[in-house]
Amino acid sequence: MSAILSLSGFTAPLILFAGAALMLARPGRRPNGLSWLPETAALLALALASLGLVQLAVGGPTLISLWNGPLALVLRFDAISATMSLLVAFIGWVVMRYSRSYMDGEAREGRFHGLMLGTLGAVLVLMQAASLPLLVLAFVAVGVALRQLLLYYPQRPAARRAATKFAFVWHGGDAALALGAAILIATFGTGDLAALAEAASGVLPLAAHLAIALVVLAAALKTASFPVHGWLTEVMEAPTPVSALLHAGIINAGGFLLIRTADLVQASSGALASLVMIGGLTALFGGVVMLTQSAVKTALAWSTVAQMGFMLLQCGLGLWALALLHIIAHSMYKAHAFLSSGGAIRAVDALRRPGPVAVPRIGAVLKSFALAILLYGIVATAFAFISGAKSAQALALGTMLIFGVAYLVAQGLADAAPAALTQRTALASLGAAAAYFSFQHAAEVIWGPHLPAVPVPGALEWALLVLAVLSFGLVAFAQTLFPLWAQHPATAGLRVHIANGLYLNALLDRLIGGFRAAKSS
Repeated sequence: MSAILSLSGFTAPLILFAGAALMLARPGRRPNGLSWLPETAALLALALASLGLVQLAVGGPTLISLWNGPLALVLRFDAISATMSLLVAFIGWVVMRYSRSYMDGEAREGRFHGLMLGTLGAVLVLMQAASLPLLVLAFVAVGVALRQLLLYYPQRPAARRAATKFAFVWHGGDAALALGAAILIATFGTGDLAALAEAASGVLPLAAHLAIALVVLAAALKTASFPVHGWLTEVMEAPTPVSALLHAGIINAGGFLLIRTADLVQASSGALASLVMIGGLTALFGGVVMLTQSAVKTALAWSTVAQMGFMLLQCGLGLWALALLHIIAHSMYKAHAFLSSGGAIRAVDALRRPGPVAVPRIGAVLKSFALAILLYGIVATAFAFISGAKSAQALALGTMLIFGVAYLVAQGLADAAPAALTQRTALASLGAAAAYFSFQHAAEVIWGPHLPAVPVPGALEWALLVLAVLSFGLVAFAQTLFPLWAQHPATAGLRVHIANGLYLNALLDRLIGGFRAAKSS
């Protein structure tokens, strides 16, 4: 029984691959006798991932070597991979259950389910990979399968363009990761992540710093970071289950790569600084553009861009446990948001039209920010007494989050706002601060022992912290004041430019010949 439990987590991908092979063998409409198989395979994979979690709690981490030597292929089931495997398996089961009815009657229904199961299996292998060669192979497999899903409607020019850009960016990340892995293997004689983590505790040679930079580049490309974010906003040409799986699961793979190589990345101050700058810029850019979108799924796509940027920022600050928690929370929320997007539109359309919105003036905005920061400081002080002092990075990140709550508080402090609204927004600020520190403490308890400790900030880190806090505060302040100058003629033109993402996506189209790819068959 113990032997079965010890292998249960590793066998989950095999179940999905077997289901994929059976479905691809019958690629047509409503495969006879197999309509139950995709959902059942996903549910069985979820059960096996859950059994693996039980084994982890009982017997500790498990390691399997599929190939030995410098190019070792190693699987590891530990606290991090078990968490991510369970998350992927659960999201996969939900998406496959939804797909059973959503894709019913499609001409290539069997092929779709087969590709979805194969993609899920590859993602599970990625989550359990404990060596660089296996990470590279899993990333390539995910990219190949996902491109086929994006081309499910090949007759649509926009789908072909999106698939072309996805392949360009994703496989560019594969090339960067493969080159970085080759340099690390040549430098240290191993691609095993545990051995590389030990090597990172010493002084790293220049070649290793170059390899770490390539790993960071790969993660940035795979999380649709600024300025190559455009492909992520165009994948809605694929069926909704593909969008849900991509935005709720696959897009997080870049962040998981950083978490898996956290010891290496944290050994390079330049890598951390790059992540802070790339992540912060992407988060601010994606968040601002998201507010200008009228289509719900496009707004969700821009939300994913912003969330991935914020996750990279967390990694750059060395808040690895929080970054992992962010991945879990974002996956659950975004899967639900995409799969329920149609119902949400109907629900909003059925609502009684609201009355005039209370517009806060600059005095109310200043008061709202002061109140939000004051409440945040009180909660931070209380948690410092309960669970110990927090790092400067964690306090700075919480300040950035509380700026978003200050927007709600400003609505409550507007002259036309009722007293009940004022009380509710103040309580929302207090609740957000308490929730942040509570979840942070829980994440540190669960995953903290398996990840590097938060580094002590130096002069560069302090400068980046101040810059990030000021940038997020300025954007939140401008967003809160937007109703006051929304009617100005210059605002209309600016809104159009922002809604189009400052046309960076069009530049990427031109760079890779995306328009020509869309016109070709």
